[in-house]
Amino acid sequence: MPDPERTNSLRQRLFSVPEGQAVLAVIDGASIPGLRQQMGQLAAHAVCLLPGELSAELQDAAPYLVRLEAEGQFTTWLLEAGWGRHWGVYLTSGANERALRQHLRGLLTVYGPDGRPLLFRFYDPRVLRAYLPTCVEDELEAVFGPVARLLLEGEDPAVLLRYELKDSGLVVSELPLASGSGRR
Repeated sequence: MPDPERTNSLRQRLFSVPEGQAVLAVIDGASIPGLRQQMGQLAAHAVCLLPGELSAELQDAAPYLVRLEAEGQFTTWLLEAGWGRHWGVYLTSGANERALRQHLRGLLTVYGPDGRPLLFRFYDPRVLRAYLPTCVEDELEAVFGPVARLLLEGEDPAVLLRYELKDSGLVVSELPLASGSGRR
């Protein structure tokens, strides 16, 4: 059941960005039943991160980059229905959509010890929470690229984690979210 206070607190924290920065999400079609239909019904501005012509099944399971509007219907649906369910990660950037999409596509493929390509599900907050603290400076710069902030649900969905790359390295802030019901 949606928690309006938590949704409003989350919206306020996500959209507290410097001028010129957009708020976007990378969301996981494999984790969200009916995602493409929701995006269509709620007029979400989304682009698939997988290249080329895709089958309907692959389109349904693909990650999407979605531009969010503070009061948009899709944003409200995503925050109410998806927060705490590891549907994706949020980010802020001043880069144009094409440059950002190209950068994020470059993060999708990693190589295993045997040299075989693997899909890196960086858009799963559980993966990103575990991965970012292990990165050295060059890796962090490669992950962030044109991204100013990465924002994702904490293990406890009553917390928003904000990751930023500063001169001192990776800075992680734990931002508590209001909860009207006291439930988590």
